[in-house]
Amino acid sequence: MQIHFGEELLRAEWSAAVVCLGTFDGVHLGHQTVISTAVRAAKSKGLPCVLLTFDRHPAAILAPERCPKQIASLASNLEAFAKLGVAAAVVLPFTLERSQTPAEAFFEEVIVRRVRGTEIVVGHDFAFGKNRLGTPDWLKTRIETDEIPPFEIDELRVSSSGIRRAVMEGDVEQAGRWLGRAFDIEGIVVSGQRLGRTLGFPTINLARSVDGVLPKDGIYAGLARIGTNRYAAAISIGFRPTVQGKNRTLEAYLIDYPGREIYGEPVTLEFHRRVRDEAKFESLSELKTQMARDVEFTSNIVRLA
Repeated sequence: MQIHFGEELLRAEWSAAVVCLGTFDGVHLGHQTVISTAVRAAKSKGLPCVLLTFDRHPAAILAPERCPKQIASLASNLEAFAKLGVAAAVVLPFTLERSQTPAEAFFEEVIVRRVRGTEIVVGHDFAFGKNRLGTPDWLKTRIETDEIPPFEIDELRVSSSGIRRAVMEGDVEQAGRWLGRAFDIEGIVVSGQRLGRTLGFPTINLARSVDGVLPKDGIYAGLARIGTNRYAAAISIGFRPTVQGKNRTLEAYLIDYPGREIYGEPVTLEFHRRVRDEAKFESLSELKTQMARDVEFTSNIVRLA
């Protein structure tokens, strides 16, 4: 998939394209339906599918105090677009100036002139342009438009806000059902207190670079992805009350990990199931016993195949 940051340098040599437009945070099952519809339409007509998205949530500019935390990084979203068959993704910087651009101007300059869109696919609730005038009905008067209805599971509409809420409540299984994959978090391995080593369960500590949503404090069973390798992982989020921790940490014990030091390397943690709440134990011996139980539970439910 070709990736363009901003539309100014895009020099499309194709004469027509099917466009899909949206924020697509997390690329959940509803988003996947929109994008897959655009990809199929493009293939049926022998055209490229060009996806237009933004480098941040519009609320980051328009209402930063209410801006939701990201479900996934831009890099993760781009990877998902490519897997769905998008030919080119154009990442548009969302600025205050962009928010004041009339829908007609954005449509003519970006969608028609830059991208050469002749058909567009959008979700039922998407709108763009100043005062959000660029609705699906507005588009239908100007271009062939496919409006995708809400995607539902068990009569509930799949949405990014619903996924964020499920994650923050610790319901990572629900979030995974709506995403169509396990909810995950990307981070860089950094040095910690190394307390886990003294307990027989050396953990990796992750530092994030994205203000993303975090699951509710507690212990989770999941997977760690390091390059092409995958390891079952008992994951902990919280303040470590047993050792008077002062900062919220994200750490994981990797089961059957061979032990190579990976400080400074990227790791992705997948969250498959919530195991228990964070708890304060009377001694390190009690903590060690509970950690052994958490690891055994994780080993029994997480499958690497």
